[in-house]
Amino acid sequence: MQNGGLALPAHPDFVAQFDAALRGGPLPPGLIARDMAEVDRRFAVYRNNVAVSLAEALAARFPVIRRLVGEAFFTPLARLYAETDRPRSPVLAEWGEGFSGFLAGFPPLAAYPYLADVARIEFARGQAFHAADAAPIDPTVLASLDPQRVRLTLHPSVSVLRLGHPAVSIWARNQPGGDAVALHQGPETALILRDATHQVPVHSISAGDCALVQAILAGHSLSLAADAAHSADANHNPQFLLVTLMRAGAIIAATE
Repeated sequence: MQNGGLALPAHPDFVAQFDAALRGGPLPPGLIARDMAEVDRRFAVYRNNVAVSLAEALAARFPVIRRLVGEAFFTPLARLYAETDRPRSPVLAEWGEGFSGFLAGFPPLAAYPYLADVARIEFARGQAFHAADAAPIDPTVLASLDPQRVRLTLHPSVSVLRLGHPAVSIWARNQPGGDAVALHQGPETALILRDATHQVPVHSISAGDCALVQAILAGHSLSLAADAAHSADANHNPQFLLVTLMRAGAIIAATE
């Protein structure tokens, strides 16, 4: 491709060179301005705008991490992360899956290993919020099926996270009005879903509840899911969790 006698690289090459320039590398070929002496300065402004925009997008996606480390620390942290993991989609809400791993491996935060788990919760909440819509099942349909054979389908927003730290409690304490939340001792497991009011609560669930949800998500019958829950916790009672899922509109289908 020619532009005023200048040979431009193929599109993938240009994208790679442009991205490298945004990270501080040489300017890509083909950039022009009325005064060519202005090219460097103008691109520097653009580079800074991109960095600021990415940092703001990450702050919007991980507000608890920003609160925990402080604004002054979060902004340069976000810029460093953006250097290592660029968005792969123009939809910035999809970006940030690798942030928890970045935090886990960032030496200045080695004394705060729970931050990576909090980031996992925040990313999963974003995914749940943007999950596809699905209508909840009619409770009368569920009541008519054999509880030993029935297989439940959960809303696309439902997920469970096994965490190595009390990250659910930490997340909850950093919500509005969360000062009174007691800090759990030891690891927690999070149940995340988008409820019927389009809120995305985070529940701390037991090992039995976790096994139950994971078995249901894997397509097992409710009977086998209950067996899995009892293997994780001999005293497990599935009723409370199933009621929680039903009230949230998180059970969307059932088949025998």
